[in-house]
Amino acid sequence: MRKLRKLTTYSVDDTIIAGKELAETLQKDSVVLLQGEMGAGKTHFVKGIAQGLGITDTITSPTFALVNDFGGLIHFDLFRIRTDDDLYAIGFYDYIGKGVIAIEWAENIPGIEGEFDRYYAVKIDKTAENERVIAIDYFGA
Repeated sequence: MRKLRKLTTYSVDDTIIAGKELAETLQKDSVVLLQGEMGAGKTHFVKGIAQGLGITDTITSPTFALVNDFGGLIHFDLFRIRTDDDLYAIGFYDYIGKGVIAIEWAENIPGIEGEFDRYYAVKIDKTAENERVIAIDYFGA
């Protein structure tokens, strides 16, 4: 593991900028596992990743769709997913290697990080109404 960055943001815009800055380091097949409570800013962080990748589509949480494919960015929400069978049912494994993958609620599938040779772990803690502490770690070669 390599600690990349720990920062504090004070607005939605700051959180989006943090995602955009991470996007500058991502490769075509990068994986970003996001953790944080409801309302922590995971989707705003993914909006920043999208902006950094040059994606102009409107990014919304795929809570009900479970996955949104933006052509170069595949955005999963595993809030309602609990098993490996659920992952197969939504076609999760078919997306691996087909673009940057951002996964909200990655912690709902223990061991999901084992599916990837390398990945970024992003933990967002809501420390005040408009304040977030974002820790970004990298795992892999």
